[in-house]
Formats: sequence, structure tokens, C-alpha cells
Amino acid sequence: MSAAPPRHVLMTADAVGGVWQYALDLIGGLSSKGVRTTLVLLGPSPTDEQRRSAAAIPGLALLETGLPLDWLAEGESEVVEAGFTVGDIARQVGADLVQLNSPALAAGDGMSVPVVAMQHSCVATWWASTKGGPLPPDFRWQAAMVGRGLRAAAAVVAPSHSFASDTALVHGLAQVPQVVHNGRTWPADGGHDDETGDFVFTAGRLWDEAKNIRLIDRAATRLDVPVVVAGPLHGPNGAAVACEHLRTLGSLSAEATREWLLHRPIYVSPALYEPFGLAVLEAAQAGCALVLSDIGTFREIWGGAALFVPPNDEAALAEANAALVRDPQRRRALEKAAQVRAKRYSTAAMVEGMLQVYRALGSRPTVQAEGAA
Repeated sequence: MSAAPPRHVLMTADAVGGVWQYALDLIGGLSSKGVRTTLVLLGPSPTDEQRRSAAAIPGLALLETGLPLDWLAEGESEVVEAGFTVGDIARQVGADLVQLNSPALAAGDGMSVPVVAMQHSCVATWWASTKGGPLPPDFRWQAAMVGRGLRAAAAVVAPSHSFASDTALVHGLAQVPQVVHNGRTWPADGGHDDETGDFVFTAGRLWDEAKNIRLIDRAATRLDVPVVVAGPLHGPNGAAVACEHLRTLGSLSAEATREWLLHRPIYVSPALYEPFGLAVLEAAQAGCALVLSDIGTFREIWGGAALFVPPNDEAALAEANAALVRDPQRRRALEKAAQVRAKRYSTAAMVEGMLQVYRALGSRPTVQAEGAA
């Protein structure tokens, strides 16, 4: 008989990228299973819309700490201190399990309850895929912190088999992380089934070099349809990208992004590095045809349901999109294939996968909140 799930999980997140949406979806699912969650937010403050989304989830307590993210911290001591602060909060609120969506926080061994390290991404795997070669000195301490955190955790989880293997290789782990695919649930109120958008679209952290937005910008000059991109062009780490041939929408709310996807554009992602790709999943759920870079994660998740192009070939990227514009029948077949494949990656499946990870750690006594009777 499997152990019972935890009653109270402390989870960490940031408001910068996809981890925020991942955390809210997972917490919402856990809430429906009777699991209460305290969400500890590190890094930049959330938007008002993000706060409202968190407030709508029953049983979710959001704590904004302003603690540094490991990839924005000035040095190792800041990350260790942040980890001890998270551990103190876990004790204060009486959490009986901690899920760190930033594994480096476990490097200082400041947790007194079981830790699940969810490896969404890290500088070492990012560098290996995006740049190649040895890590620069400024990144080495960050990579070392992540490795220490992964080894300190009671369980390590990755969102795809490809990325789990990369993580084990780069960090020299004795065991490959467990895999629980990310999930999203598309709203049931449908879309514009009779409409196919005559444009190409992508969304995400455009400033991140791994997203390869410059390739899309160059490929756009070869296309006869508009190329529309949504997302920030400037990152909190000082990174920035300029787009000369794209229609840029800036940062959009989840609802606004969904409205663009409901027109079923061709969705493109020539990413050099992608541990999972929530934005691609959302596009597939909306019924978009997918044109993706030929990397391990995308092949694993979307093989047979997308067109794949070499990640640095602007001519191939442009031709793949142009071919779908010229051939509506093929495009429609890819739209259906992507939408069918996307059903594998639901929020419910993700929640059940994480609950299995939690249960496998076994029942542990709940840590009583400080000052509780």
C-alpha cells in the first residue's frame, strides 16, 4: 500500500518564466487532492495578474521574499542563505515536504523535511546546449551549487527524459532523475475551429539566447506572411535581443496569449535548449501546427506531430513555414496531430506523477509549526 501524500507542501518558484505557471497548475491540482501549499517566491516581484491567479487557488499561501534566484545571485553565500531561509519558512508553516523548483537551494542542507528537487533548467545544461565548451568562471559556482542541491535532495525530477539524461551527464549524477512531464489543461470553451491564422507565432522569454529568436528574425525576411512574437525582449540578467523583421507584442497575459493562439497560427520554436516547452504545449492544445528545432526534447515529446528543422538553419526554418502556408491540407493534418499528442500532457497527469514521487518518499511526521500547540 502506497504512503499517503503530504498534507502541506512548501514549494518555491519565481515569476520570471514558465516555472510560475508550472507551480500554479501543480498547486491547483494538489489542492483538489486535499494538499495545502505554501508558495515561496524568489526573485523579481510578480505582476498584479500573477498575484490574482495565485489568490484564486484554494489553500495556496503566497509568500514574496525577494530572495535572489540562483542564476541572478552575486555569489554562493547568497544562495546558501536563501536556502536556509526557505528551510526556516518550511518549519514555521509546518510543511511536511519541500519541492524546490530551484535545486541549488538544497545545496546548504538547510531543510529538515524531505526535499523534491524539480530540475526545470540550469546554467550548466543551458551552456552545454546553447554555447558548448567549458563553463566560464562566473558560471562554475552556480553549476556546482545545482549539483550539490541535486545530490542533497531525497528525489530529483525532470520534465523530459532527454533533459533528465542531460542533467545526469552534466552534473555527474549516479542516477538519472525521475521524469514527470509538465502539463497544461486547455480551457474547455474551445477556439476558432473554422479559422486558420495566416501568420507565424512564437512566445516566451525572447531575451534568452537559447530561444534563438534571432534565427526567426532572419527567417522572417524569407516569408510572405507576418511573424508575430510575444514576450519580453529584456531579461532581469541584463540580456536583450533586437527584432528588426518581427511584429513584437511585448509581454502578454496568459489570456492575451491564448487569444492569439486561438487563431491557430503556425507556431514556431527553433530553440537551442528546451527542457520541456510549455509554450509549445499550449500552442498544440490550441490546434496550431508546430515547426520546431530538431533537438532531443522536442523529438521526444512531439515526434510524428510536428515539422523539425536544424536549429541554426534559417533557410530550412523559413521553408518549413512557407510549405505549410502553401499546403493547407498538410497544415491541418499537423494541427490535428499536435492537438492529439498534447492530450498526453495534461495537468491531471502531471499532478498524479508528482503525487507518486511524493508518496514514494514515505510517510514522515509532520513538522509542527513554531508556536503551535
